[in-house]
Amino acid sequence: MSAATPTRKPKIVLSQTDHDRLSTLAQTIERRNPEAAEELQIELARAKLVADHRLPEDSVRMGSVVTYQIEGAAPRTVTLVYPGEADIDAGRISVLTPIGTALLGLSPGQTMPWTSLSGDLKRLLVISVVQNDALIAAADKDRPTLHAQAG
Repeated sequence: MSAATPTRKPKIVLSQTDHDRLSTLAQTIERRNPEAAEELQIELARAKLVADHRLPEDSVRMGSVVTYQIEGAAPRTVTLVYPGEADIDAGRISVLTPIGTALLGLSPGQTMPWTSLSGDLKRLLVISVVQNDALIAAADKDRPTLHAQAG
């Protein structure tokens, strides 16, 4: 880890809907994947929650198309999705991956420290966030009873 790598996490903001759904997801996967569940729960606990219509347009939410850069690597553009929709070849990453969890709630210009699967502390910079309205609408339509499904 270089001396320039920050360890302080930036402030993040989430919609109440994403927070509720992701909390349920974290509880659902706790036995199968305790590490991912714990990391997601940590991020959810520190997020500022706002009503869906008050979430800043440039905040990373489920369905957002995000361009980010990890120190020392080329920028990448991905869509943040739920685990069942993930397809790395199509650029769709799960919110349960270390990068997916790190991106959650960030805005352009924010830098987030995260630990890679190999255990290295890295720094991730959000370059841009575009809302994929079709994907967000599909997520809203497909998940109205997520709480009921998790029980």
